[in-house]
Amino acid sequence: MKIVVQTKAGERTFDCAADEKLLYAGLRQGVALPYECATGTCGTCKARAISGSIVPGWSAAPARSYLKPDRGEFLLCQESAAGDCTVFVPGKIPPEIELLPRPAYHWGTLGAYARLTADVVAFALDLDPAMTFVPGQFAILAVPEVDGGRAYSMVNFAAPAGRLEFVIKAKPGGKFSEWLFAADRNGTRVHVFGPLGRAVYRPEEDKNFLCIAGGSGIAGMMAILARADGTGHFARRRGHVFFGVRTANDVFFLDRMDDIAARSGGNLAVTVALSEGNAPDNLRARHAHLRFATGFVHAVAAQTMAGQYDNVVAFVAGPPPMVDGALRMLIMDARLPAKDIRYDKFG
Repeated sequence: MKIVVQTKAGERTFDCAADEKLLYAGLRQGVALPYECATGTCGTCKARAISGSIVPGWSAAPARSYLKPDRGEFLLCQESAAGDCTVFVPGKIPPEIELLPRPAYHWGTLGAYARLTADVVAFALDLDPAMTFVPGQFAILAVPEVDGGRAYSMVNFAAPAGRLEFVIKAKPGGKFSEWLFAADRNGTRVHVFGPLGRAVYRPEEDKNFLCIAGGSGIAGMMAILARADGTGHFARRRGHVFFGVRTANDVFFLDRMDDIAARSGGNLAVTVALSEGNAPDNLRARHAHLRFATGFVHAVAAQTMAGQYDNVVAFVAGPPPMVDGALRMLIMDARLPAKDIRYDKFG
């Protein structure tokens, strides 16, 4: 079926399969459409039906609270079409879609399932076909037992990647994390759409980078670190990573970060910020190339980075309150331009 999308910048047409989400159909064909989470949470992909019939998707998508159904408003990331249709998209169209890999559908077989902490699980998906992505991007994961897909950043980096690694924190009321934590899910088939997201690291920009992450928000930062380490970034530029968790019992991936910091020649500084308590001596001893601090991660970053924002691109990920605090700091204190502050809205 044919979908006509009207925007303030013009009109685009693309094909859409039966039961396919309109956003996914457009993106996989290279059509620039506005989105952030692509899972029904943020509302960025709001559209209005002009003609034709729209088929409702996930009824409990949180962003439905932002819609005016009586005006024909709906979410591109949740709805499909019953036939040819025309829709109007009021959101700002991103200009850089041709610079990023086009997303596609994949099947993944879940493996390497492991508990990292009491409320954090790591796992991998062996993909068919492999995926090409840019560090900092994410994918949509879906299983039949859970309504709606969920967005998670890739932890690893390879080009192309036949295996994707993820880390997920248990979320009260979060249906996907409840499903994942309920049993050992090794061998489960997972539907994957990606890559998505524009908060990406590009080695060719040749900038110092700053990563501020809370909890499982460290996932995409690990892919950035892996890429930077593999391209010799630290031979010519610096990197600062601030990883915030509540207590010393909540840390993970410290061995990986310590290894990269050890190879960086002093040009990668990783600070682990504990919001409650101090890091014990044995934790510090096991990770000699990491720094430890007490306080909220965005506050620790602000104090440590004062006067060090020259030629910096910043990446932010984590719980919404932490992201908001970090963004305020980067805008008000660091005075970084918007193009050099990168994050994706998952919540």
